[in-house]
Amino acid sequence: MTVSITRATVHDLDTVAPLFDLYRVFYGKPSDPVVAREFIEARMTRGESVILLAQLDGDAVGFTQLYPAFSSVSATHTWILNDLLVLPEARRNGVARALLSAAADFARADGALRLELETDHDNTTAQALYRAMGWTAYDGTLRFRLPLR
Repeated sequence: MTVSITRATVHDLDTVAPLFDLYRVFYGKPSDPVVAREFIEARMTRGESVILLAQLDGDAVGFTQLYPAFSSVSATHTWILNDLLVLPEARRNGVARALLSAAADFARADGALRLELETDHDNTTAQALYRAMGWTAYDGTLRFRLPLR
C-alpha cells in the first residue's frame, strides 16, 4: 500500500471536512458536519493553518493540521501540530508516520524553530510513535488554561 501526503487546498474541502468531523467526534464532540466544514473552510480561506492530507492507494485516510505560533524569546516562529487523525481501517500502514514526517519537512522548509504537539496522558500508542520519531517531552513547564466561555 502506498501512502501519499499532499498539502490540502480549498479544493480538498469536501474531503478534509468529514475527516475533521470524525476527529472532533473522537474527542467527544457530537458529529456536526456543518460546523466541521465551516471551521476548515475558514482556516483554509484565511490561510490560518496548514492541512496535510494523507491518502492510501488514492483514498483519503487521514490528515494533520498545523497552526503557526511565535517564540518571542527566540524571535522566530514555530508550528503547532494540533490535529492528527488516521482512520481506524488505515492504521498500521505508516500513515501517521508519513503525516508526522511531512509536517516536520514542511516546518523545517518554512524555517521554523520547532514543531510542537500535545497529546492525552493515556494516548500511549501515539506517545510511543512520537518518541520513536525523535519527539521529546519538554519537562519543567506546566501548561495553564483560562476558560473564556
